[in-house]
Amino acid sequence: MNKNKKPLHKQDLNFVFGKKNYVVMGIGLAVIALGFILMAGGGSDDPNVFNPEIYNFRRIRLAPTLVLIGFAIEVYAILLTPRKK
Repeated sequence: MNKNKKPLHKQDLNFVFGKKNYVVMGIGLAVIALGFILMAGGGSDDPNVFNPEIYNFRRIRLAPTLVLIGFAIEVYAILLTPRKK
């Protein structure tokens, strides 16, 4: 029998990212979700009535900016190098 073989019940759990990467990814996903939530709504119940509320600052400027910032946070989280112990 080969002595270098590891037991079958023991597994090496090597994750691609560290804990800090996953925390920053979670923050980025929360910012993206907040941006999409702020972008929602503003429609009219009656299709014959125009509602100028869809062109307010929150839906045109703030929400897309939050989504882009969230994507930038995601890129940062992927490129973040975990610290060596």
